[in-house]
Formats: sequence, C-alpha cells, structure tokens
Amino acid sequence: MIARRLIRSNARSQASYLVKYVTSNGSLQGHADGLPAASVRHFSSAPPPQSHSTEENGFKGHGMLAPFTAGWQSNDLHPLIIERSEDSYVYDINGNKYLDSLAGLWCTALGGSEPRLVKAATDQLNKLPFYHSFWNRTTKPSLDLAEEILSMFTAREMGKVFFTNSGSEANDSQVKLVWYYNNALGRPNKKKFIARSKAYHGSTLISASLTGLPALHQKFDLPAPFVLHTDCPHYWRFHLPGETEEEFATRLAKNLEDLILKGPETIAAFIAEPVMGAGGVIPPTKTYFDKVQAVVKKYDILFIADEVITAFGRLGTVFGSDMFNIKPDLVSLAKVSFQQHCICERVNHANFTATGSFKCLCTHWSNSC
Repeated sequence: MIARRLIRSNARSQASYLVKYVTSNGSLQGHADGLPAASVRHFSSAPPPQSHSTEENGFKGHGMLAPFTAGWQSNDLHPLIIERSEDSYVYDINGNKYLDSLAGLWCTALGGSEPRLVKAATDQLNKLPFYHSFWNRTTKPSLDLAEEILSMFTAREMGKVFFTNSGSEANDSQVKLVWYYNNALGRPNKKKFIARSKAYHGSTLISASLTGLPALHQKFDLPAPFVLHTDCPHYWRFHLPGETEEEFATRLAKNLEDLILKGPETIAAFIAEPVMGAGGVIPPTKTYFDKVQAVVKKYDILFIADEVITAFGRLGTVFGSDMFNIKPDLVSLAKVSFQQHCICERVNHANFTATGSFKCLCTHWSNSC
C-alpha cells in the first residue's frame, strides 16, 4: 500500500500545484515566471544548450560512453553534470538550478530525493542491501511488492510478476516468455512479433528491434527478422484527406490484419504503448485499441501493453490500459522512483501446465527492496 499512497499523494500535489499556477497566472507560463530570478532552466532529454554544455568543468573527453549522445559531444564538449535533486528540480555542479521537465527520463515521477523513498531505501540497505530470487529463494519485500502490483492492475486479472532491471529487459523477457509459451503449447512456428512505427520499447538487441524508430536501427543490423512493424496511430500526421478518426482507426486495424494474414500461424504477439512516448507523445484515436484488440484476438495473438511511461498515474488513471480499455495478456512496467517488471497469467498458466491462457506483468524492480 505504500507505493499506492505515494503515487496518489504525489499526483494530488502536482495537480494542485498546476491548478494554482494556471489559476493565478492564466497560463502555464506563470509556473516559470514565478520561479527565482533567471536561475531556473528547463532540463529535458534534448542535448544541453551550447552555452551550458561548454562550461569548463574538467570533464571534456571523459571516459564514459553515454547513451543517446553523439561521440563528438563527449569528446569536444564539457558535459552537463547534475549533482543533486530537490522535488522537481536538479542542480548541476556549478550550482545552476533546472526544472527537470522530463522527470529524470520519466524515472522520478515522485520527485527527486523524496524523503519517504530515501528512508525506505536506507532502512532496507541497512537491513539487507541485496539478495537474489533464484532457486525458490527471495525476500519479503519482493513478495509484498509483487502482491501490491497485482492488486493495483485491474484492467485484467494477472497472476505473476517477474522482476527485471530495466524497461528494455522487461520487454526482452516478454519475448522469451511468449516464445516459451508457444513452445509449451506445441506451436514452435508462432514466434514473430508485430510492433508499430515510431514506437519505443528499449535499447537492447530485442527491444530495439521492437522499437519503430529507424535512427535506432542504423548500423546495428536491426530490426531482427522476427519483428514486423505496422502503422503509427498518429491521426493528425497520417490520416488521409477527409478521413475521420473512426475511419483512420478502421484503416489501421485493416492494415494490421493484412500484415497478419501474410502468415497468421507465425505471429505470436503484438506490442504497443498505450500512448507513444519517444515517437512524439502520441495518443491513439478513441476506438483504435478496440479495433486492434479485436484483430489480434481473432488470430490468437497475445497483446503486450508496454506501460513503461504510462503507468502509475501519469495519464490520470493508474495504468494507461485503464484509460483506453486495453485488456492485455502481458504488461511491461518501469520508470518509477521505486523501480521495474512483467505481469502475466496466460503465459504463466501455460508454462506451468502446458495448457491455456497467459497474463503477465514484466517489471524492472530491485530484488531486495
């Protein structure tokens, strides 16, 4: 219940803070205007402003290979080095204050240095900093957290939580679980995955293959041959002249079915973010997921909801699946201040009994706390 209370209290405080500034200033600009003089900068995943990134700090040409960073930047520029956090703000080593508008790449939804999380982590580190979950051994916090996650996810009853170390690893684990599931049911050819153009599912070999961003495939020999991609549900960019949102959703569902029909016996799963993140923060049209779910169900294809950036209240509902009436077979969760996982039942059932259905949550979370 601790995790649930933290999410709800933080959502309430953020909402009241937002309303306060919109009401008093008439726009969100008031948020920035009300901050201390010129010491606050917006900070996101984009490359840091040239004037700040070139501040001399002695770390130009450092030895770290940074993700999503051009090689010349780490060689020729001084990196922006963040030293500490406080609520929605972070500070660099020169004392400059930034509004962390991307919430630490969506990982610090409860804010930086949240006292309750610091205390919980400190208490656990003093008691048991780490223990594994191999060979039917685990820890009480892991078991408690699994039960709480299962109780929180109500879009469909789930049976098991599998803890991993990142959202990418959670999606990798989903692929392994689905393959194992189909092997257990005697369907060794049902192994292909369908993802969507502009989707983001991670940066490992498999999760980057599921990702629908060509820039992440270049020079890496990706995507893997078992991954197919269908349309991006961005209505305003991809609708035909005169096409309504309903007609757009119908056409995309038809295109998905046409792709499946090229080899329906080979398609194992469809993976989708309730709202696309890295592809442009793209919400679906109203009936898109209803139509897509009908198609995948027709061909006995598992539905994986990648809730890495939509879960835990970020859309106003506890999970993105709640908002869009998604009934997934598997769910990937990650990017919360208290860590990442997979939730499932249908696959779990088949893997233990060689029969039936599958519902799983994959999550990235520490094993000991």
